[in-house]
Amino acid sequence: MFRKVFIVICGLMFVSASALAFTHTPTHAQDLTQEERAALQAQYDELQKEIAVQQQIIKETQAKKGSLQGDVTLLNAKIKAAQAQIDAKNISIKQLSSQIANKNVVIKQLSTRIERGQESLASIMRQTQMLDDYSVVTVALSAQDISGFFSDLDAFTSIKTQLAELFSDIRQAKAQTETEKADLAAKQNATTDAKAAVQTEQQRISSDKTQKQQLLAITTNQETEYKKVLADRQAKAAAIRAALFPLRDAAAISFGTALGYAQQAKVTTGVDPALVLAILTQESNLGANVGQCYLTNDQTGAGIGKNSGTPFAKVMAPVRDVPVFLQLSTQLGFDPHHQVVSCPIAGVVGWGGAMGPAQFIPSTWALYAPQVAAANGKGVANPWDAKDAITAMSVYLGGLGAGGGYSAQRTAAAKYYAGGAWATAGQGYANQVMAKVSSIQNNIDFLANT
Repeated sequence: MFRKVFIVICGLMFVSASALAFTHTPTHAQDLTQEERAALQAQYDELQKEIAVQQQIIKETQAKKGSLQGDVTLLNAKIKAAQAQIDAKNISIKQLSSQIANKNVVIKQLSTRIERGQESLASIMRQTQMLDDYSVVTVALSAQDISGFFSDLDAFTSIKTQLAELFSDIRQAKAQTETEKADLAAKQNATTDAKAAVQTEQQRISSDKTQKQQLLAITTNQETEYKKVLADRQAKAAAIRAALFPLRDAAAISFGTALGYAQQAKVTTGVDPALVLAILTQESNLGANVGQCYLTNDQTGAGIGKNSGTPFAKVMAPVRDVPVFLQLSTQLGFDPHHQVVSCPIAGVVGWGGAMGPAQFIPSTWALYAPQVAAANGKGVANPWDAKDAITAMSVYLGGLGAGGGYSAQRTAAAKYYAGGAWATAGQGYANQVMAKVSSIQNNIDFLANT
C-alpha cells in the first residue's frame, strides 16, 4: 500500500513540475517584429530632428515678430513642429499599445501557471496527508520489509523538499504577476497622456492654421491692414490680462496677476499654471453653492451663515482645526469670529472651516504655511492672500503628483477635492477641472504668442 501511494505521489510531482515548467519569457505573438521596431525608432529619431529644426526656426523668427513675414514664418514653423510632435506621439502610442498587449499575454500566462500549480499542490497535499497517517507501529505489524520502509521514508523526505520548492515557485509567480500588473497600469496611463498630448497639439495646429490664413489674406502691400490686425490681437491680450479672475472668499485679481503667481510657483513645484487656475475657478464656483460661515463657538466648532445667520453645528473641527485657526488669527490680526470660512456641505459627512481661495482647512494650512512664507518672503503666510493661496495650492498639487501629464493632473485634482475617496467621490470634480484647464491654457498660449 505504502509503495503504491508513493508511486502515485511521484506521478503527481511529475505532473506539477510539467505544469510549472514553461518559460517565464512571454510569447511575443502580438508584439512588433525587430524590423518593425527598428523602423518605428528610425521614424521617431527623424521626427525629433525635425522638431529641433522647427524649434530653431521659431527661436530665430522671434526677432522678426511684429512683421507680416515674420509672423507667417513663425506660424509655419509652429505648425510643422506641432505636426511632428503629433507624429512622434502616435509612434509612442503604437509602441505602448504593443507593449500593453504583450503585458496582457504575460499576465495571462502567469495566472495559468499559478492555477496549475495550485491544482498540483492540492493533489500533493492530499496524498502527503495519507503518508503522514502511517506510523512505525503500522509498518512493524505489516509484512513490509523494514529496510524498504526506511528507503521509502528517505524518498518521502525528498518529496517534501520538492513540495516546499513548489510553494516558493507559486509565490514567485504571484509576485511577478503583481509586478506585471503595475507595469501594465503605468503603460496605460502613458498611453492616455500621449493621446491627450496629441489632442492638445491638434487644437493648436487648428488655431495656428486659422491665424496663418488670416495673415496670408493680407498682402505685403497692406502692412497698414496688418498693423490693425496686430493691434487687435494686442488689445485682446490686454483684455485677457486685465480680466478679473474670481477667487473664493477673497477679492478678485486680474488674470495676468493670477497667472504670474502660478508661473512663479511652477519654478519650484513643476505644476502647470493652467491646472492651478482651473482648480481656483472650480473652487470659486463651489463657493457660491457652499456658502460662507463664521465660527461662533470655539469649544464645539459651531457657527452661523455670514449672510443668513443660519446656525451650523459643524463649521470647524474643534480639536483638529479651531486651535490652529485661533493661533493664525493672533498672528495675522483678524477677528476669528468674523473671518469668513466655508460652511459644512449639506449631506456630506465632515466639517467646514476651509480658508481662502485655495480652501485649506487650518490644520493642513499649518503644514504648508512655513514653505509658502519662505517662498514669498514674508513672516506669516495668509490663506486669504491670493499669492500665498496660489503658491500653497501649487505646492500641495505637486505633492499629489500633478507635475506629470493629463492622467496625473486629473488624479491630483480628484485627490485635492476628495482626499482618500478620490477614485469615487473626486471624479466629477476632476472632470470639471480638466475641462477648464483646456480653455485657460488657450488664453495662456495666446498671451505667450502676443
